[in-house]
Amino acid sequence: MIEAGARVLLASASPRRKQLLELLGLAVEQISADIEERRADDEPVKRYVRRLALEKAATLSEAGMQRAVPVIAGDTVVAIGERSFEKPADEEDAVRMLTALSATTHEVHTSVCVSWRDTPVVAVVSTAVTFRKVSESEARRYWATGEPRGKAGAYAIQGLGAQFVAHLSGSHSAVMGLPIFETSELLGQLKDWP
Repeated sequence: MIEAGARVLLASASPRRKQLLELLGLAVEQISADIEERRADDEPVKRYVRRLALEKAATLSEAGMQRAVPVIAGDTVVAIGERSFEKPADEEDAVRMLTALSATTHEVHTSVCVSWRDTPVVAVVSTAVTFRKVSESEARRYWATGEPRGKAGAYAIQGLGAQFVAHLSGSHSAVMGLPIFETSELLGQLKDWP
């Protein structure tokens, strides 16, 4: 078990990721890691989400921000096969995503990287999520709430988006943005911390 109050640096401005780390009893400092999030044409989704977490952690570590605490970074991509659904650009993009996910089972791939003393370790967790039928009008009403903005796949399972989820097989916290079990395991393997 992780020592309560142990300090970590989260390479993200996400309030959800911070909240999930705080569930582990961690003291979390957040600094957003701005990287270009663009998937190469032939890059498999799991490799892509893994690369993003590594790059985010490296950005803070290379900038000298590690400050004797582990850097934690993560990323989430929703996918049907190798077709990825990232953050929606606008309402039409969100409606396109939600209606494509409607009445299907998709995968949410979430990576977590823990970098300690310039040594990164990464885990990628895949969770199967089945949506009920989502109509275009429902997708538009959901967009109007503001919740889909900035969310992979244009939905938040911890909010109103949960109404679309008929079944989930895997990690609920990973769908929220950070797999708690795997994060705890990676932190537990660190030498000389906290």
